[in-house]
Amino acid sequence: MATQTPIEQQESSSASAGAGAGAGAKPGLRKPVFIKVDQLKPGTGGHTLTVKVLNFNTVLQKDRRSVSLHVRQTRIAECLIGDETGTIIFTARNDQVDLMKSGTTVILRNAKIDMFKGSMRLAVDKWGRVEVTEPAEFVVKEDNNLSLVEYELVNVAEE
Repeated sequence: MATQTPIEQQESSSASAGAGAGAGAKPGLRKPVFIKVDQLKPGTGGHTLTVKVLNFNTVLQKDRRSVSLHVRQTRIAECLIGDETGTIIFTARNDQVDLMKSGTTVILRNAKIDMFKGSMRLAVDKWGRVEVTEPAEFVVKEDNNLSLVEYELVNVAEE
């Protein structure tokens, strides 16, 4: 009778449990689904997009002191980004500002829609990622700016 160490028991039980889920597929990892700018809706998140940066405007740049007396710089920029379906304003923060230069193509992963004064803004928080990629082939449709559409929150009374 062969005895197994606890690690061998764990590996064999996880291998048999994962066999029904698919050959070698890691649970919890999903393939990214790329969407277009015109599919963005208020209050949504988890979006992955490939967009071009059209223009770049620094909104805030100031120093702040942290507890450890290191001077950190807070930077916020608003960038007009878009694809072949439309454009939207992207709010870049801190290190993201350096990546968002006019004319570059970027992939936004786990982006979310923030509302600012009733209009949509795209943002990537600490759980998302901004990656510079090869230049895209599409021509940006600049006459469909989703950030110019003003939304109003309406509470519907239940009857």
